[in-house]
Amino acid sequence: MSDSLVIIPTYNERENIESIVRTVFQLKKQFHILVVDDSSPDGTTDIVRALQKEYKEQLFLEVRAGKKGLGTAYIHGFQWALSRNYAYVIEMDADFSHNPEDLPRLYHACKVEGADVSVGSRYSVGVNVVNWPMHRVLLSYFASKYVRMITGIPIHDTTAGFVCWKREVLEKIKLDHVKFVGYAFQIEMKYKAWKHGFNIKEVSVIFTDRTKGESKMSGSIVSEAFFGVIKMRINGLPR
Repeated sequence: MSDSLVIIPTYNERENIESIVRTVFQLKKQFHILVVDDSSPDGTTDIVRALQKEYKEQLFLEVRAGKKGLGTAYIHGFQWALSRNYAYVIEMDADFSHNPEDLPRLYHACKVEGADVSVGSRYSVGVNVVNWPMHRVLLSYFASKYVRMITGIPIHDTTAGFVCWKREVLEKIKLDHVKFVGYAFQIEMKYKAWKHGFNIKEVSVIFTDRTKGESKMSGSIVSEAFFGVIKMRINGLPR
């Protein structure tokens, strides 16, 4: 048994999924993994099903019909986790941009150091991004600055997707009411946690861009985040 679940959303990640799963299961701290796949046509789910025979009761798979977006994949995973006995739920990408070796550090921040949410932060100590072109670094960095300016949330990396949530936070946030599905989903979740008064701690990590597979970033995702932040601020809960 494990008290912690790592949610990995996938769409066409056959080049990465086996390596990321095996790396997580090699850690000293035991984590379970839930892969939420949006019917990848490249055979990602076939690889996961084969791995399930090796990692029984540790590796789980949920397959959704069609590509529905990152945010809804995580919501699906959160609800799956809440229906079971996990105390800590962690978001992580499949492409090794988030280093699995940092999972115990995020867990420790919540389990031992008293955080309700721990964020694997690229910008809490300098700018820790590897292999990104400069325009993407600047876009991401100033996006977080923009979010802080508009919302007042005291987090340096508001768009980070490497996050550990205590069960109580996910139970408090009304997951069915989360509006955004792309880049803005990460901002909205942190904003709601902060507005509910939860303690958010940033854990400095190094983000390394994928070397295999294709990025899912698009102009529409960035646009959703830009205008979504203003909507969140206008409709924000009282803290």
